Amino acid sequence: MRLKLDRPIVFFDLETTGIAVAKDHIVELCYIKLFPDGSEQSKVIRLRPTDSLGNTIHIPESTTKIHGISDDDVKDCPTFKDMADDLEAVFADADLAGYNSNHFDIPMLVEEFLRIGKNLNMNGKRCIDACVIYKKMEPRTLSAAYKFYVNRELENAHSALADTRATVDVLMAQLDVYAGSLKGDVESLAQFSTTNHNIDFAGRIVADEKGEAIFNFGKYKGQRVKDVLKKDTGYYNWMLQGDFPLNTKQVIKKLKIEN
Repeated sequence: MRLKLDRPIVFFDLETTGIAVAKDHIVELCYIKLFPDGSEQSKVIRLRPTDSLGNTIHIPESTTKIHGISDDDVKDCPTFKDMADDLEAVFADADLAGYNSNHFDIPMLVEEFLRIGKNLNMNGKRCIDACVIYKKMEPRTLSAAYKFYVNRELENAHSALADTRATVDVLMAQLDVYAGSLKGDVESLAQFSTTNHNIDFAGRIVADEKGEAIFNFGKYKGQRVKDVLKKDTGYYNWMLQGDFPLNTKQVIKKLKIEN
């Protein structure tokens, strides 16, 4: 079964300084953009991570051991801010896909845009996560998924290009293996990739069965946001000042205004 596209879709993978969305930064972004006519575009972009003042951020040695990217590798590379307009154009007209992308790559990408004062427009975007499909069908890692579906060993795992290409191959193979269970259109695959009803990308605020915004962490977990903000006015300020992703803070501000 082929992936049925009604508009472009961008498969992408990030390598970062760490795994904390609120404080870590992208050091490499690879994308493969597929078009409905069967053509594709691909690019690997190295980025020099910087703080709000433009100072270079150190890539921890423990992280370098995982993806192989060091401070020296990115010292002459553009920053995310330098590449933001080009990246925004790549993602603007497309749906998104990746491996564990709903949980990590998309929140991290959105956060990087917010840090430089830009909003990556996610309205109407459908997000396919091959990792979610895999975990629902055959719970394993990307390397195991590649071996299982493509019947080859994944070489250069944890390099952005290898992981992104592997994700394309895995999803295409999943469409064949689960032809009786999965549909090949982006809408149904995006719905199948969804594991919860996150309102913010980090999953700190989710929607309950009635569509009400509730907290998904801490002492008020399971309670409605509007109720908590009324009875504990300091909680709102605590969240805005705390170590939460900018997207989470953006969502809580919006919910406070609405309620």
